[in-house]
Amino acid sequence: MAAFLKRLMPKKFRKKGMVVPVVRLHGAIMTGGSQFKPTLSLANVAPMLEKAFSNKETPVVALSINSPGGSPVQSRLIFQRIRALAEEKNKKVLVFVEDVAASGGYMIALAGDEIFADPTSIVGSIGVVSGGFGFPELLRKMGVERRVYTAGENKVILDPFQPEKEGDVEYLKSLQLEIHKVFIEMVKMRRGERLADDTTIFSGLFWSGQRGLDLGLIDGLGEMRDVIKRRYGKDAKLELIGSARTIFGRRVPGVVLGDADASQLAAGAASGLAASLEEKALWSRYGL
Repeated sequence: MAAFLKRLMPKKFRKKGMVVPVVRLHGAIMTGGSQFKPTLSLANVAPMLEKAFSNKETPVVALSINSPGGSPVQSRLIFQRIRALAEEKNKKVLVFVEDVAASGGYMIALAGDEIFADPTSIVGSIGVVSGGFGFPELLRKMGVERRVYTAGENKVILDPFQPEKEGDVEYLKSLQLEIHKVFIEMVKMRRGERLADDTTIFSGLFWSGQRGLDLGLIDGLGEMRDVIKRRYGKDAKLELIGSARTIFGRRVPGVVLGDADASQLAAGAASGLAASLEEKALWSRYGL
């Protein structure tokens, strides 16, 4: 509505300078989340992306990324949505890395036509990781017997309550190699000849923004406001695109809870704790 009213005003009364929509993609990449602990998933960020790219008066959309990674599926879905909107709306995408754009966070950053970072940002980690815990000895000491009944001999591979099996680990690694191959192909497709001839790029290592520039993982060093004003004039302004709000003015989280009994709330709390620990592990991998 504001954009429509602006077009009705005489040019001399309109604000000078281009307005650049900004979408903040911050957090671990996983489904779920809440207004208190937001996470990145396609469902959570799609409305903001649609709104940013719908601005007809600007040729560019800026993305601020601060993510240690997470779900490769959600990372790729967000990447694909950004690229689809950019092509559909004929807009350039500028990505700005804050603390970190690693693993899935860097996969999303690949959606940018240009990627900028601070010299001290963390970028890269082009690899795949899986983690977990094993509790078979703990169960034995507690006098607890694990009972599992399946149809299909491989239905309970990597069960944390059973001893680790060599065949299970080999199968998991084969899946990781397939996902890693997709990730590598995405990097080569988006970065092309900008990539340095360095075999460590796809090893899973991560680097500072300065080193990432040398390797061709990013295009420049700089902060969003400064880059935008250099590119589009000193009067250019940034407009942060927020998520939808309820009638009471609260942000709409990715998951909305309806009526729930005590058991459901307890299960949700336990699930939230596990997700919080998983997210903490993702950030700590990069010293954050």
